[in-house]
Amino acid sequence: MRIEHNYSLLKHNTFGIDAKCQRFVEYESVEEAQELVRSLTEDDYPLLILGGGSNLLLTGDYKGTVVHSGISFIERLDDERVRCGSAYVWDDFVDYCVLHQLYGAENLSIIPGECGASAVQNIGAYGAEAKDLIDEVEAVEISTGEVHHFKNADCAYSYRQSKFKHEWRDKYLITSVTYRLSKTYHPKLDYGNIRAALAERGIENPTAIELRQTITDIRNAKLPDPKEIGNAGSFFMNPIVPKAKYEELAALYERMPHYTIDAEHEKIPAGWMIEQCGWKGKALGPAGVYAKQALVLVNLGGASGADVVRLCQTIQHDVKEKFGVEILPEVNVR
Repeated sequence: MRIEHNYSLLKHNTFGIDAKCQRFVEYESVEEAQELVRSLTEDDYPLLILGGGSNLLLTGDYKGTVVHSGISFIERLDDERVRCGSAYVWDDFVDYCVLHQLYGAENLSIIPGECGASAVQNIGAYGAEAKDLIDEVEAVEISTGEVHHFKNADCAYSYRQSKFKHEWRDKYLITSVTYRLSKTYHPKLDYGNIRAALAERGIENPTAIELRQTITDIRNAKLPDPKEIGNAGSFFMNPIVPKAKYEELAALYERMPHYTIDAEHEKIPAGWMIEQCGWKGKALGPAGVYAKQALVLVNLGGASGADVVRLCQTIQHDVKEKFGVEILPEVNVR
């Protein structure tokens, strides 16, 4: 088990915020996770359970213990199921699946972060979500040290939500996630600009490898590399609004993009609304909105967490004023 004190989290958050924590602990097995939680004292709290830091905004030094999983492995359990350690890189899991003719994850290519976070955040992109793949989550209960196995239905997954984000928040250390893939390939091509990007390549019926590469190229073209520009990917969740609210806005904005959720709800892209408010490519101090994708907030150099929060709140205010719709951060602000 790795233990550090007065530890810099600069390399553990993709926003590039140079904050420190009083104590940093990394466990590398289920047994070490159990040992860790059973050894905690009041002086070790509060706890921040950290994955790859790709969905995190630190607003200052953390006066407590940061806990990180170092469990990184991948194993195939049977024809359809793959089990990954919570620290296994998500995109490496997607790559493994595509190369082994296991389908369903290809639309989730190149999303940053680790597999443990996929079970918390229910990550999603291009019409696919982690909840469509998660079969079981293994986790150590912090209060008891007991190992629990949660089935998909136990976790109450919905759009970017799970019990791990709410009633189970900070109550478990995830140690592994088991995914169920499909041996039959059913490509999802109707979300966003996937078909247009494929057409530019002269591809009508892509293989899984071709679809993964196309989505990777689309994301790389519109999302900044955190190694060059600090960011946490999509900062806001796309709001889901009642059908009546959508129809009200659609009457005002003829070409407003939207995605039907069900008979009563529509999803409106937050990035489109932010762009309509004039924020795309603009800055507020050292924090700004990425010029190629208005959904992404960036650290232009030396930004603090407070700078990014100020930008976030200003954008939220402007969107609410213009559209009457509240947009909420997808990023975990701590």
